[in-house]
Amino acid sequence: MQSLNYHHLLYFHTVAHEGGVAQAGKKLHLSHPTISAQIHALEDQLGERLFQKQGRRLVLTEVGQVVYRYADEIFSIGRELVDTVKGRPTGRRPRLVIGIAESVPKLVANRVLEPVLRGPERVRLLCREDSAERLVLALGDHSVDAVISDAPLAAGGAVRAYGHLLGECGVTICATKELAARYRRGFPGSLTGAPLLMPSELASVRRELDRWLDAHGIAPEIEAEFDDSALLKVFGQQGAGLFPIPTAIEGLVRKQYDVVVVGHIPEVIERFYLISPERRLRNAAVVRMTENARDKLFQAPS
Repeated sequence: MQSLNYHHLLYFHTVAHEGGVAQAGKKLHLSHPTISAQIHALEDQLGERLFQKQGRRLVLTEVGQVVYRYADEIFSIGRELVDTVKGRPTGRRPRLVIGIAESVPKLVANRVLEPVLRGPERVRLLCREDSAERLVLALGDHSVDAVISDAPLAAGGAVRAYGHLLGECGVTICATKELAARYRRGFPGSLTGAPLLMPSELASVRRELDRWLDAHGIAPEIEAEFDDSALLKVFGQQGAGLFPIPTAIEGLVRKQYDVVVVGHIPEVIERFYLISPERRLRNAAVVRMTENARDKLFQAPS
């Protein structure tokens, strides 16, 4: 197996960090052609382009972004090695990269991740938001350590990964005090004709809500649909319509958005998962946040 040329990697990292070959040349005291040749050698070795041109600028490709993250970590470890040998304090914290599926409510993600920052390990938390499919693929190249999702891991995926249930809860319908006073009586039948804000079909709970509404013959007026659960709540706070939330964060939503409960739908279940490349979780911070979610967040409504 051909070993990685760390000089090539250093030149690549400097160009990406400095924003261009000319700026990197000044820092490294090397000519433009020399740096370009070294980067092309690295691209040839990896078999991938690392930069692409946008106008007069060089920007990282998707592979280039992955390589840059690894290079950043490699050279950070190198600096720590020198500091350690020379007896200087490093102050370096291990990095934990958590992917958050776009359909996961931000308050749920916040509550799940909260123990990571309070733990004794002192990790440096990086959160990346994307579709669940792309984040699971990122587990394969180790650019993400674990993924929080509202859907179980699909069978037969390209990446070997395992789903760990964090917990489940019912759904609560919230609204401003004025709307709640109008639609609370007779719930859930009162939802027929009521203005309703809904998560988009990206969210697993949307399909469950649609089935529940159809089964009960309830036909609300869907005013708007949202990929972003936080934006949905802002519109709900402004009185644009009633809106569903996971019952587990009911107390937080009521306090943060100054809304009240219209009613509960315990039959519609929202489930949240941690997807990991490990069947048995080993990272202490990940274990802590998983146990906290199971024992506290989803134990009962907030």
